[in-house]
Amino acid sequence: MSEGREAARWRADGALVLLTVFWGLTFVVVKDALAFADPFTFLTLRFVVGATVLGVIARGRMFAPGIIPKGLLLATVLFLCFALQTVGLQTTTPSRAAFLTGLNVLFVPLLSMVLLRRLPRWGTTVGVVLAAVGLYWLTQPGQGEAPSGGAGGLHLGDWLSIGCALAYAGHILLTERFASKDNALGLVAVQLVGVAVLSALCLPFGERRLEWSPPLVVAVLACGVLASAVAILVQTWGQARTTAVRAALIFALEPVFASAYSVAVGREVLGAKEWLGGALIVVGVFASELGTVVWDGWRARGRTPAA
Repeated sequence: MSEGREAARWRADGALVLLTVFWGLTFVVVKDALAFADPFTFLTLRFVVGATVLGVIARGRMFAPGIIPKGLLLATVLFLCFALQTVGLQTTTPSRAAFLTGLNVLFVPLLSMVLLRRLPRWGTTVGVVLAAVGLYWLTQPGQGEAPSGGAGGLHLGDWLSIGCALAYAGHILLTERFASKDNALGLVAVQLVGVAVLSALCLPFGERRLEWSPPLVVAVLACGVLASAVAILVQTWGQARTTAVRAALIFALEPVFASAYSVAVGREVLGAKEWLGGALIVVGVFASELGTVVWDGWRARGRTPAA
């Protein structure tokens, strides 16, 4: 790989890390917003705001050749991600939802091997294993008390979060395949319109609840503009310059940031095992990002002829 492509990949990875920090914070924001609105009302409001902002900016780019079918397929998978995650947050905690969603770090390389017949490099494999162990320590699915106060183990909100992880893995792989370095704006705008429409179509089939309040307004605007329009645009731009597996490993940092924020604002208390799990995820990401590069550099130096 040329130095220019490697530099572009590092810039993309850096942008995805910043995106992951922000996404981690939104778990608590959405959890609080669900006290004032049902999940599909919140999703409809959120994505109408995001689609409006990005649609005005993208305009004709949304209708470029091939963009609409690709965007609608991505929108369907993205809707499943947010629907499962948002409904799941009603019956689980922000950190558990974030950590279980982080299981996409396992699903992405598995799906990549099955669908794309692509084997990950050894550094990425080490990173995935470390992140998986970290996620186990963080969630401890067979221990502790359920978020709703019942017996320990996985509960409905947890299973929905795992379903979100699987759907999100599919979205990451599809984004890598469809992402364009020239028209990410149009592709993301079509996605947001599609998710807004699908969310609105679900409104007649569930409980309708809407109580306007400052936390809800802040959540709709922040999640609509920043966590949807800006963030998914950054994700699409970044994934046009890096691989799906590397992106998934970076996104594995999301539960660490979500838990740190949830603890900081007094929503949860995490023990030593949970923090150990978070540390393993961080180590896994660094192993994936730096391990192969360091190894290749060492081998290259070893092959350099003596002066």
